Parts: sequence; C-alpha cells; structure tokens
Amino acid sequence: MRLPTLVPLSLLLLPAGAQAQAQNRQPLARQVFEAESAFAQTLAARDSLAFVMYVADDAVFMSRRGTLRGRAAVVAGWHPFFEGRAAPFSWNPEIVEVLESGTMALSSGPVRDPTGRQIGTFN
Repeated sequence: MRLPTLVPLSLLLLPAGAQAQAQNRQPLARQVFEAESAFAQTLAARDSLAFVMYVADDAVFMSRRGTLRGRAAVVAGWHPFFEGRAAPFSWNPEIVEVLESGTMALSSGPVRDPTGRQIGTFN
C-alpha cells in the first residue's frame, strides 16, 4: 500500500494569556514540542480517539493528494492510517519556532516509515 504524504500544518495557536509570556518563548516552544510529540504518539499507539482531540475544528492538513479542511475531513482522511496493528509512519518534532507575540508556533521534523527511514518532513 502506497501511503499518501499528509503534512499536518502544526501551527498551534497558543492561549491569549501566552502573549504576556512572549518575552520568554522557550517555555512556549517546549509546550508546543510536548503537544506535537503527544499528538504523534496517538498514531503510534493506534489511538484514533486521542488523535481527534488534537485536531482543531478549523485544522488544515495538506498533502500531495489535496487539502483536508476541518476536523471531520482530517479525521476521515487519516482513518486509514489507524487501521492495522502497526502505524504506517511516524513523525516527531525537531524544530519549534514561536512568534514574538507568543500567539502562534510552527513545529517541523522528520516523517519516518516503519523501518525508521526518513520519507518526508512535516511542518
């Protein structure tokens, strides 16, 4: 089975109170890193219900096959990845950047096949 490359836009909107913390973005970057790692773990754990909890109502996931807009479309598009005993791919954040305002962040890192070979990069 050939896996379509799905690239979640992991632009995480941070709480309004985060603006006050913008002077020190490192704790915010850590928070995003931990959230992205936990999100990735939902696929590894084969936990589609937990996966849904990380997908925003207005999420946008882009891939070679097109764009998935909204939680329902993302969940439906990712459903096949939760079938079977083993995850067809994995990802983990390596880079997290937080805006000066502290209100938005971007995470990026490798996407790997089940053997650990890097097959892409998510942003």
